[in-house]
Parts: sequence; C-alpha cells; structure tokens
Amino acid sequence: MSRSTDLVQGTVDLLILKIVASEPRHGWSIAQRLQHLSNDVLKLNQSALYPALHRLEKHGWLRAQWRTSENGRRAKYYAVTKAGARRLEKELQSWRRLSSAIALVTELG
Repeated sequence: MSRSTDLVQGTVDLLILKIVASEPRHGWSIAQRLQHLSNDVLKLNQSALYPALHRLEKHGWLRAQWRTSENGRRAKYYAVTKAGARRLEKELQSWRRLSSAIALVTELG
C-alpha cells in the first residue's frame, strides 16, 4: 500500500497549472487527477488546494467559470490563461533545474 505525501507550497502552483493546462477542471477533480497521476503518492488537501486556486486566479494565471460538473452539481472550473501558460513554462524550467541539482547532491553524497 502506498503512502500519500502532502505537498510543499512551492510545488503546488506548478502541479495545479500543469494539471489544468490539459483541460479545465474543478478543485476536487484537480486533487483527484494529481493523486491518480502520482500513483497515490501525492495528495493535495483542501486547505492547500483552494487558497492556491484563488492565488493563481488573482495573479491572472487561471480563469474560473461556474459550470455543471459530471455529477450534476455547480462547480467552479479553472482554466489556464496565456499568462498562466507562460508562468507554467517558467515554473517547469525552475523545477527541472532544482531537481537536477538535488539529484546531483543526493547521488554524490
């Protein structure tokens, strides 16, 4: 049985932008997709998810629209804006540089 891991603030924006870039999603769907894609290792709880969504929307990197979800309820769907796509690319470059540096240190140590 795999153990889920809570995410650190610095990675939350990157992961949300990456997941929403493929298609608009509502909050619960974003959290479920992340958990699924990470084979149940990464978990994005509501106390981190919704403030991050609001922050990304405030920065203009996401736009939100109320729609009816697959279960018939109204839900706020988030989509990446052009500015959000640019931000995602910067975040991905930064993540690749950081993860490469960490790999170097952990492999040498």
